[in-house]
Amino acid sequence: MAAPRPIRQSIGSVTVLVRDYDEAIDWYTRVLGFLLLEDTDLGHGKRWVRVAPVGTDDGCALLLALASDEAQRRCVGAQAGGRVGFFLHTRDFARDFAALEARGVRFTEAPRHESYGSVVVFEDLYGNRWDLLGLKEDADDAG
Repeated sequence: MAAPRPIRQSIGSVTVLVRDYDEAIDWYTRVLGFLLLEDTDLGHGKRWVRVAPVGTDDGCALLLALASDEAQRRCVGAQAGGRVGFFLHTRDFARDFAALEARGVRFTEAPRHESYGSVVVFEDLYGNRWDLLGLKEDADDAG
């Protein structure tokens, strides 16, 4: 008997807990340059807010979710327990690093050039840690 064919799946959204919808939308769109994909009022102070990098097409988006109780509020800015929890890929590392630096993004280290590409760790408005990552194969494909 043949092995079953894998089901095609994808991750549509990943939740980022936020203190305030509007400040998070502003930061992700103005500072990181993400697109606001959706902002739907669900009533009772809840909204369905999704943002994603330009060029993501039908890839993964961030679901900005308002922290609604004390346990969730404690996780704002610490969703990955102090580790890098989010990875922003770029085909032009130097350009995007310079743009983020000019917009006041807080970097926790200097850029590094590793065997897989260039990387630098930065924090979002709440302190969640991100990698800006320029993989060598992406740079090769773009050139």
